[in-house]
Amino acid sequence: MESLQPHRWTLRFETREDDDHCDMVVHLDAGDRSLSGYGRSRRNPADPAVPQVGEELAAARALHDLARHLTDDAWDMIEAYPAAIV
Repeated sequence: MESLQPHRWTLRFETREDDDHCDMVVHLDAGDRSLSGYGRSRRNPADPAVPQVGEELAAARALHDLARHLTDDAWDMIEAYPAAIV
């Protein structure tokens, strides 16, 4: 097995929150391309305010959205090449 080669990928998180919502955008800088994912959490008015829970849920949703974008991009690149002839 060949050794892993370093590739610099940078994630940047932006958060905006109020008493009942937390919005999170995660930006991926992968050198030759940039992608973003979005997540939102909303507190039920009957629940106590626990800010860290909202941030973590919004971050998880933003990362999940980013993962979906990465997967879609990978499939687009795969489909751009003709199938190998065996």
